[in-house]
Amino acid sequence: MSDADRSIRVGVLCPMPSELRPVTRRLALRRVPMEDGWSLHSGRVGAVEIAATTTGIGMAAATAAAERLLASMTIDHLLVVGIAGGVDPSAEIGDVIIPQTVVDDATGVEYRPAPFGDADASGRLVSSDDLLVDADAQARLIERGVVAVDMETAAIAAVCEEQNCRWSVFRGISDRARDGLVDDDLLALAGPDGKGDVGALLRYLVRRPWRIGRLARLGRDATLAARRAADAAAAACHEHDARTGH
Repeated sequence: MSDADRSIRVGVLCPMPSELRPVTRRLALRRVPMEDGWSLHSGRVGAVEIAATTTGIGMAAATAAAERLLASMTIDHLLVVGIAGGVDPSAEIGDVIIPQTVVDDATGVEYRPAPFGDADASGRLVSSDDLLVDADAQARLIERGVVAVDMETAAIAAVCEEQNCRWSVFRGISDRARDGLVDDDLLALAGPDGKGDVGALLRYLVRRPWRIGRLARLGRDATLAARRAADAAAAACHEHDARTGH
C-alpha cells in the first residue's frame, strides 16, 4: 500500500484469528505475504485503506503487535476489534461496546479513545491479564462503572498514545461472569496466539466430558460477538469514508 495518494489508513488489531475472520470477510480484505510469517490482511473502503492483523492474547502480545504494525507503515487511526467479557448487569451476548474510557487494571492508567464513525462512545472497559471473573473482582468493577473487560486494549492504547496515533475500540460481549462459563482452564485452550490447542482441548474434554455443552455455547456466543464487533467496525469505516466525501 503506497503512501503516494492515500487519504487515510486504518489499522485493525484483533486478538485471535476467530476475531479477525469476520473483519476480513466484512471488509473483503486479502492476505498480504509479510516477513517472518507475519499475517497481514489489506483492502479498502472507498479511500480508506485497511491493514488488519492479530495480536495474540494478553497485554504483552498486544503491545508487541501494536508496535510492529505502527512501525511497518503509517497508520492514521487504529481500531481494536474483537470480543470482551460483560460486566454490566444489563449486558447481553452480542452487545457491542464502544468505550469512552479504557483502563489498565494493573496500573490504573486511563486512556480515552478517539471518535470513529457515528456511534456514540459510553462506559468503561478494563484490560487485564487476569480474567477478573470472581465475585469480588466483578463487584469492584461494577462499582467503578465498568461495562466490560478484555486482555489487550489498554496495552494497545498505551502504544498508540506514545506514538501519537488515534485509536478506537469495538468489542462484542461474548460471555458474562455471572453465567459462570469461563475460567482459566478454558482460556488456556486458546493458546497464546488464540489459534487453539487441539491437544489441550481433547485432554480437557476427556477429563470433563460434561463440559462439551459449555464449550459449544461459548463458541456460538463468541462467534456472534466477533461478528457484531466486525460489523460495527466496518460500518464505522464506511461512515468515515462517506463523511469525508470520498
